[in-house]
Amino acid sequence: MPLSRRAFASLAAAAALFVALPVAAQEKTTASGLRYTDTKLGNGATAQPGQTAIVHYTGWLSVAGEKGRQFDSSRTRGQPFSFPLGGGRVIKGWDEGVVGMKVGGQRSLIIPPQLGYGAQGAGGGVIPPNATLIFDVELIDVK
Repeated sequence: MPLSRRAFASLAAAAALFVALPVAAQEKTTASGLRYTDTKLGNGATAQPGQTAIVHYTGWLSVAGEKGRQFDSSRTRGQPFSFPLGGGRVIKGWDEGVVGMKVGGQRSLIIPPQLGYGAQGAGGGVIPPNATLIFDVELIDVK
C-alpha cells in the first residue's frame, strides 16, 4: 500500500527531527574514577586544556549516590565562575570533567574523593573528609 503525500511528509519531518536532536550520553567513567553524564549536549566550541572555562555550577555532597546537601552554587551568587582548564587551580575532577564539553552543554560530574578534596575535606567541615561530590556544570563559554 503506497504512502499518501501527507503520511510521507509526516514521516520525513519526524526523521529529520530525530537526526537533528543531539542525544545526551549515558553515564561514563574515566580511568581515574570520575563519572559523568552529559545532560544537555552543547553545539559551541569544545573545552580544551589551556583554555579558560566559564561555567555555572551547583555542588552537592553525595549521599548513597544521590544529591544530598547543596554546599555551593554560582547560580545562587548570580556570577559565573571562570578557571584555566588543566591548570590545577580547581579540584582534579573539574579539570578532567569539563574538558571535552561543548559551549552550551550541561554535564553532571560525580567526583570521588581522590579527585575532590580527599582526606582533608574543605570549607571548615562543609565538605567532610573523603566526600564524594556531585556537580551540575553548564559550560557558558571558553576563551
